[in-house]
Amino acid sequence: MSFVSMKIAGAERVASDGRTFRRLNPVTGAVASEAPAASVADANAAADAAAAAFPAWAALGPNARRAVLLKAADALAARGDAFVTAMAEETGATEPWARFNVAIASSMLREAAALTTQVAGEVIPSDKPGCISMGVREPAGVCLGIAPWNAPVILGVRALATPLACGNAVVFKASEICPRTHGLIVEALDEGGLPPGLVSLVTNAPEDAGDIVGALVDHPAIRRINFTGSTKVGRIIAERAARQLKPVLLELGGKAPFLVLRDADLDEAVKAAIFGAFFNQGQICMSTERIILAPEIADDFVARFTARAAALKAGDPRDGKAPLGAVVDAHTVEKVTALIEDARAKGAEIHSAGAAEGVLMPAQVVDRVTPEMRIATEESFGPVVAIFRAADEDDMIRIANDTEYGLSAAVFSRDVARALTVVGRIKSGICHINGPTVHDEAQMPFGGTKASGYGRFGGKAGIAEFTELRWITIETQPGHYPL
Repeated sequence: MSFVSMKIAGAERVASDGRTFRRLNPVTGAVASEAPAASVADANAAADAAAAAFPAWAALGPNARRAVLLKAADALAARGDAFVTAMAEETGATEPWARFNVAIASSMLREAAALTTQVAGEVIPSDKPGCISMGVREPAGVCLGIAPWNAPVILGVRALATPLACGNAVVFKASEICPRTHGLIVEALDEGGLPPGLVSLVTNAPEDAGDIVGALVDHPAIRRINFTGSTKVGRIIAERAARQLKPVLLELGGKAPFLVLRDADLDEAVKAAIFGAFFNQGQICMSTERIILAPEIADDFVARFTARAAALKAGDPRDGKAPLGAVVDAHTVEKVTALIEDARAKGAEIHSAGAAEGVLMPAQVVDRVTPEMRIATEESFGPVVAIFRAADEDDMIRIANDTEYGLSAAVFSRDVARALTVVGRIKSGICHINGPTVHDEAQMPFGGTKASGYGRFGGKAGIAEFTELRWITIETQPGHYPL
């Protein structure tokens, strides 16, 4: 078992009332980590500490901030083995998924370091003689970052990196499911030379999450909020922040469609669909949840795809012998099973790589999905994918858009111009041609539309989310006024 301390004002802290909570290993049931169960007073102290550290960091030049972020990137990468162990024990993740997290998260810190000199404004032509008019970007203040468990290193670092590059302080609310993993991120930042108190780490018991997040959203020092997680919780946070007139960046649920047109390269499409549907047991916001097939290639694709999926067994991630690891909890198995049985009862064909054993659930494929099946619309967030057989290309696009979500999508076709036309008709924040729905790069504008949220992480788009744009003028000639 590993004990995780909160980090407030540069010091390790326990909860003010001494309470703790434990995260259990989903496979073995052993204690994976123990952490302080923060009180509202602790949350407020974390925000106060970040606010106190903010002015000095905001006043630093961009190269000084860059140096810290680059050193932190190296420190994070050096903790690869620790992240592998923590993610396996807290979330059931496989080593490849943990290593992928560390690689992307390190690149995010390096990209953030490069952004420090890109927080730029502009001189705007003025109609007033002698008036120099400027749009200037300045740090917003203290940012609240709330990260989930499913891609804990990537999404934890994403909640911190660009805000810090822009000169902000951060209160980082760790996930109750992986406090140990999220604590390692803050350790790396500290090793990189981040000023004490600039990033506060808050851990809370699951039953206290609403009170802790509410207190942080309401705290006057918090000027920006970013949240990655479920659409249900995202709505609650957005509504509460709206009462405080505070901007929120939300990256929420998804039901990503994967369209295979009649002229697609089926070998490439199958490879990408297998990866997109089952990497990290399908527990990724971008996971391929719906495969939509043109009638001309449907039977051929399904035969190839189900043959590949049949080999995707699940095993204890600590052994490293199976392609899939554990899902995060028994509830996920129950939900996925219920979706499959509902579809089966309504006429779907089920192709399974095997029955679940506890939280070890092999790949599941549900073919011939129709709209009345729950799996057609509900986010599964597990090792299952739904296959739709469309009537024609227009029907494929209709099915793709028949969802409340709009995060990622993919279109496969040998005719790129035709694929671009289809992409233009799909309502999603992200769309890939001849590539999987699961694709992330630090410099890209990442985010969704509809119930998948709003705002964009990554690159220059992220700068706009975590800065204030001010209009400043300088008068260089004597004024002439009507009064």
